[in-house]
Amino acid sequence: MPATPNPTKTRAALRLSARISLELLLILAMAAVVLWAMGRMWPVLWPLVLGLLLTTLTWPPARFLRGRGWPPALAASVVTVLFLLAATGIVALIAVPVAAQSGELTDGVTEGIHQVRQWAAGPPLNIGDAQIAKASDTAAARLQSGTGSIVTTVVTGMSTVVDGLITTVLALLLMFFFLKDGPRFLPWLARQLPGRLATDIPVVAARGWDTLGAFVRSQALVGLLDAILIGLGLWALGVPLVLPLAVLTFISAFVPIVGALFAGAVAVLIALVSNGLTDALIALALIVVVQQLEGNVFQPMIQSRGLGLHAAVILLAVTLGSSLAGVVGSLLAVPVAALIAVIWNYLREQLGHPPEEPEDDDQHSDDTVTP
Repeated sequence: MPATPNPTKTRAALRLSARISLELLLILAMAAVVLWAMGRMWPVLWPLVLGLLLTTLTWPPARFLRGRGWPPALAASVVTVLFLLAATGIVALIAVPVAAQSGELTDGVTEGIHQVRQWAAGPPLNIGDAQIAKASDTAAARLQSGTGSIVTTVVTGMSTVVDGLITTVLALLLMFFFLKDGPRFLPWLARQLPGRLATDIPVVAARGWDTLGAFVRSQALVGLLDAILIGLGLWALGVPLVLPLAVLTFISAFVPIVGALFAGAVAVLIALVSNGLTDALIALALIVVVQQLEGNVFQPMIQSRGLGLHAAVILLAVTLGSSLAGVVGSLLAVPVAALIAVIWNYLREQLGHPPEEPEDDDQHSDDTVTP
């Protein structure tokens, strides 16, 4: 015979389910409020995040100089200047060869356009010069009629560039201050917090800092692998500007999705202009294969080891971040997931090993030492 349900146990289970559901709703509401507040403060938070990421790159040489007895301000200043020089050198490494071969690239683009017109004039399209001229006149008319929207787009683009410059300057200034005063932050924070928080928050912050450093180093390693593989492939095809393209591939690895697409498009365009359609298709296939290996093999494996996250968790985090916040979300998804894992692991440690009860002062009064 089937067991008769116990009304008391059923009501208790329903009350427990209702309480858990209410707690989950409260947590989701609080998370929504936090995300809304972060969105309102994003112009301040974004330079802060960039400054922290840049500091993880520049902290090892600053720590080396401080360990040799350099004053913190001097060490931070030297490392900041060296970082700016390195960034300027990377830009020059890309821009100078491109400028030196700009004439050849221009001639190649012109020849490519001429070849496309010849191909379009033949079968099966049979597009004559009159049709091309008519299409050009139509495009010019639409361009003139859309002058207002074009001006708006240009102004918006200029505003975006100005915002990007301001964000970069703020991030560099914050990087300098982090390099100079960073080691004093956790002791100061511990003095400001009451009770257990004075111990817990600095420990979690220190572990989070180590996690950010592991993320930046793993991302740099992934970018280096991409740059080497794609650079070797382009060099084997005889594509010009191999070194600038490899450097661009390395830098673009720090900007998920858009960075890889941009670097790949530039490499394929240069291969098309300089070597022709066949080599361009080979270069495209090479870049697609390398990027698929990066996204599905290299990046999950390297970051899972450095961050303590499973490769599947990293893939899901990047997918969720890109769907919620686009490029910025995909950039920050992995470090945010790693920081959440740091907090969870620390909470699990504390719940698994609760703090010991303080000893009775009356029983151990003889052992007490007054500072």
